[in-house]
Amino acid sequence: MSDGKPATIFALSSGRPPAAIAVIRISGPRAGAALEALGVKVPPPRQAKLARMRDPRSGEIIDEALALWFPGPNSETGEDVAELQGHGGPAVIAAILDALGSIDGLRMAEPGEYTRRGFENGKLDLTAVEGLADLVAAETEGQRRQAFRQMKGLLGDRAETWRKRLIQALALVEARIDFSDEADVPEDLLGPALAIVQELRDEIGTALADGGRGERLREGLVVAIAGPPNAGKSTLLNRLAQREAAIVSPHAGTTRDVIEVHLDLGGFPMTLLDTAGIRETSDPVEMEGVRRARARAAAADLVLWVTDATGSGDPGPDLGAEGGRHVPIWRIATKIDLLDAGSAALLRSKEAQHRAAEASMLRSKEREPGSVSQNSSRGSGPATRGREPGRSVGPDTGTRVLRKSESESTEAPGGNLAITAANYRSEHKNPSLAELRFTLSGQFGDGVDRLVTALFRFAESQLAGAEQALVTRQRHRQSLAAVQQILNEALARFGGSRGEGQEELFAEELRRAAVEFGRLTGRVDVEDILDVIFRDFCIGK
Repeated sequence: MSDGKPATIFALSSGRPPAAIAVIRISGPRAGAALEALGVKVPPPRQAKLARMRDPRSGEIIDEALALWFPGPNSETGEDVAELQGHGGPAVIAAILDALGSIDGLRMAEPGEYTRRGFENGKLDLTAVEGLADLVAAETEGQRRQAFRQMKGLLGDRAETWRKRLIQALALVEARIDFSDEADVPEDLLGPALAIVQELRDEIGTALADGGRGERLREGLVVAIAGPPNAGKSTLLNRLAQREAAIVSPHAGTTRDVIEVHLDLGGFPMTLLDTAGIRETSDPVEMEGVRRARARAAAADLVLWVTDATGSGDPGPDLGAEGGRHVPIWRIATKIDLLDAGSAALLRSKEAQHRAAEASMLRSKEREPGSVSQNSSRGSGPATRGREPGRSVGPDTGTRVLRKSESESTEAPGGNLAITAANYRSEHKNPSLAELRFTLSGQFGDGVDRLVTALFRFAESQLAGAEQALVTRQRHRQSLAAVQQILNEALARFGGSRGEGQEELFAEELRRAAVEFGRLTGRVDVEDILDVIFRDFCIGK
């Protein structure tokens, strides 16, 4: 605007119409004038008032709505904010937005602009902004709880506490520099400063040594369904998703690209990938599908290697050399409904023997010193507490939700296989713990419940407790790692008697660390990342 004030913005802040109620927010210096232009008297702060809205050009009544007024700076954006709650029909919303657009000094908000103004006005820091974005995008209970904690300052408050302690250490060092000749200033100020820095370094190291659980919960575990062509991979995907997510055909090579389906396993997010059948082929399109299948499987957290039980034998996983990392592989024999009774019984007998051996190994491992399996025992912990029995499928996404009753099902013979945190945090050094076996019918669902239970236990082992993790994004990890490195270098160069006479250099290192904390919370030098963060917000948020 010509007077130098920021533009007043408006947008629909509720869901897509039609809806029962539509919420339209106006933020900026002309928010009150916008209400008056619509024929609405500005109500008392934070009190709803019923009013008729009129088109400022014709005087025609548009709708009756509740009007609310939040004067700055005590508002979400830190500016004057008006809110209109009217009927949620498309025509009503379009008429209100058109009327607001005709008022001088008003314009439609850009994606994330409300939140960005709140950030710029000091209402929330950058980690809280990211938590808000994650809360809007959360698909599972675990993600929701994690995002809410982040939005309410889980990391931001901790980072600010760390920064203040760092400033305290810096003040001690600078006092040593500036007042070393004063009689009333203690001589040993460097020692307490070094102790504070060492404590900070260790606490940040503990926050970073979480195995990336926070990021994995936010993004979800990735499980690739791989195997030779026509083995029943797409049928299994559809069975797990409880909807027709992938095309099923008796002809080999139907799946050419990777199909993704999101599952909610008792609050833990998981993405299933249906990949192209892995085989040698001269078809260039299928070759690209096979290449992608191998690459996605090598980068996954878990591979379900699917083979046809009626075939000539299991050729074994063929994932190629991509990734350079070990991926746990579960072997799944499908189409057991097509076997004769004797063959099916033999296959199930072999599976039972394998599971009994696995259970024995697990019991032996649980007796090892330092085992954490008791912390992941059935029915305890955040993964299962307080959930109602039953299974549901989301109406739009097809997301499968595994409830407590499923996660606690029992299996015989051989007992239920308890996949514990100890098993999967040991980098799968024992292959028998990583390569589970299943026999099932994707067509009729036989054996699928055991697979779902095992998937839940796997997710629990990887993500249990991740809601409390401070670090939920790679940006957080990089910033904290940078602080840790600076503090490590400072302690190595100036620790103990080595710091005598080098207090100025030590103080400069502490200032560098404080700046990194500022980058984490968005207080300094973050212009280059703001557009990246806010571009994924929806309009009206």
